[in-house]
Amino acid sequence: MRLRLDAYQRGRLVVCGQAGIIGAFRSNTFTVSPMILPEIHEFLGCRTPDAWVQAALADQETLLIDHKNCEFKAASTALSLIAKYHSHVDLINMMSRLAREELVHHEQVMRLMKRRKIELRQLHAGRYASSLRKVVRSHEPVKLVDTLVVGAFIEARSCERFEALVPHLDEELGKFYFGLLKSEARHFQGYLKLAYQYGDAKDVAQVIERVRAAEQELIESPDEEFRFHSGVPATA
Repeated sequence: MRLRLDAYQRGRLVVCGQAGIIGAFRSNTFTVSPMILPEIHEFLGCRTPDAWVQAALADQETLLIDHKNCEFKAASTALSLIAKYHSHVDLINMMSRLAREELVHHEQVMRLMKRRKIELRQLHAGRYASSLRKVVRSHEPVKLVDTLVVGAFIEARSCERFEALVPHLDEELGKFYFGLLKSEARHFQGYLKLAYQYGDAKDVAQVIERVRAAEQELIESPDEEFRFHSGVPATA
């Protein structure tokens, strides 16, 4: 997504197309409408707890390293889906675009980290994605449907976390995360559209309810590790 920074600096209202993203930038501070992305808010079972936001602000180095890792994993997941479902043309087209975009985001985070003199270090994955994958059924074609729904929740949560963070960040990181909102919302919509395309609508709705409950538990329950998608810090 290309940002019109001059428009932000003049404090003009910004409306980001189909994603319904509304926000403004004034005096080096982002403000985000509480009505931002109502579709995603309705889709998710809960909002990000304030305790997680405070932990993220206090440890932005870990936040950025894990964010970098998440972008790479998102690209890897998209490529894996292309390899596995090689006859699903619409899936291949969407995942090819998504993988390229996620790798660009990965490179952007790397450059931002370099400017901030944040060294790369090993950071093992948190519980979030692996726990969500446990609810995926093991047989096809419903395995694909479940995988796509899980992908939709991951993208929706990423978008919601960017939203939660943006008002509290410095100008550089705030602009960057604000710019990612639209792409994450689009990825969420793409995953969900494919789930309905390849699955039965009634079954997809049931899968959404099941994954929503699991995802909400992960977000609202205590978590020993801080990661981009972690739960409430255990020390909070």
